[in-house]
Amino acid sequence: MALTDTSIKRLKPKASRYLVSDGRGLSLEILPSGSRSWRYRYRFNGKLEKVSLGHYPAFSLQAARTKRDEYAEMLAHGKSPARHKQAEKFAVAHTTTMFEFGERYFKEIIERDCKDPRPMRRYLDNEIYPRLAEKAVRDIAPAEVQSIVFRKRDGGAPSSAGQIRNLLKRMFEYAIANGLVTVNPALSIPMRFITQARPRTRALSPDEIRIYLQTLYQSNIRRQFKLALHQILLTLVRKSELIFARWEHVDFEAGEWQIPAENSKTGVPHIVYLSHQSAQIFHELHGLAGGSPWVIPSRSSLSKPFCTTALNQALGGVSFSIKPFTIHDMRRTGSTLLHEKGFPSDVIEKALNHTIGGVRGVYNKAQYANQRQEMLQHWADYIDGLANEKKILFGNFGRAS
Repeated sequence: MALTDTSIKRLKPKASRYLVSDGRGLSLEILPSGSRSWRYRYRFNGKLEKVSLGHYPAFSLQAARTKRDEYAEMLAHGKSPARHKQAEKFAVAHTTTMFEFGERYFKEIIERDCKDPRPMRRYLDNEIYPRLAEKAVRDIAPAEVQSIVFRKRDGGAPSSAGQIRNLLKRMFEYAIANGLVTVNPALSIPMRFITQARPRTRALSPDEIRIYLQTLYQSNIRRQFKLALHQILLTLVRKSELIFARWEHVDFEAGEWQIPAENSKTGVPHIVYLSHQSAQIFHELHGLAGGSPWVIPSRSSLSKPFCTTALNQALGGVSFSIKPFTIHDMRRTGSTLLHEKGFPSDVIEKALNHTIGGVRGVYNKAQYANQRQEMLQHWADYIDGLANEKKILFGNFGRAS
């Protein structure tokens, strides 16, 4: 019996895949996952062949029947539909340009998986497309990928070079999965030739914190970046948690900053209890936000946040007279010094929004609200004492920059 959209909707997945015929070689395959795909089966020169037509409902019942009739006519003229489809894929693989495939990858993968796709957008537009846009994906050689990556590395941006290499690697992995290429040219460039990963052990000493803050506020980077970098040190949050913060998340009256689940790495909401100093920074950022809903709005649009790499670039523009460090090292610095001061490990881990593992993590559901509030105020007071010159931090010094 011929299928209808109503009868298809009634089909339920089973423990193993099964086929439901629509007649004349056309069938709908139902997988245990519930996915439905059209298949056209026929005999060519006495041998059984099959062709996949598409997924239902994106590929409709009517479209599947039209395609079946098209393939049946092809058979009547002595041509194999399976070989015809393979030839079409081969032709597409030979003609698809890097720009065409890059836009497809951006839409199907980057926009789906990346919370902030703008850095990848810039790498495509500014680094990859100017050199490879019109070239067929299958014709791109390892030397061409290397040229793009090493150009960025030799220009003094090894971290960005590594990100470009990884973007190209993932793009070619997707191209292989789609039958456009058979080898990944980005694999010819090991990361060790581009950038060296820093060991995750860096924690600033008290003297280094003093130098960090004083140098930061005397630099010429934007005031919002100075305040944001200072706020990360005081609150010990992740960079992305601050970048994607909105004013609706900050409760000045309660002295709390709510980090929603979608902004939290652990996938659960998190509360940051604001010290007096953190609240003061938020008040100044609010004045600088110009009515934007974002705590740190983009320079180009108040309706968007800054991209996630903006703070890294700002920090990289300051010449510190201490060993190199990253923004994430602020969290390790806070954890290290707070442990040295005798604060309980569970309270520190909860303040850092870490997931506590093992048996303790299973049974300990305490939030330690009062202890975290007290600890973060103690931490902010301690940082103030290290900075020593409050006029550098909260006075008019550097406010114009």
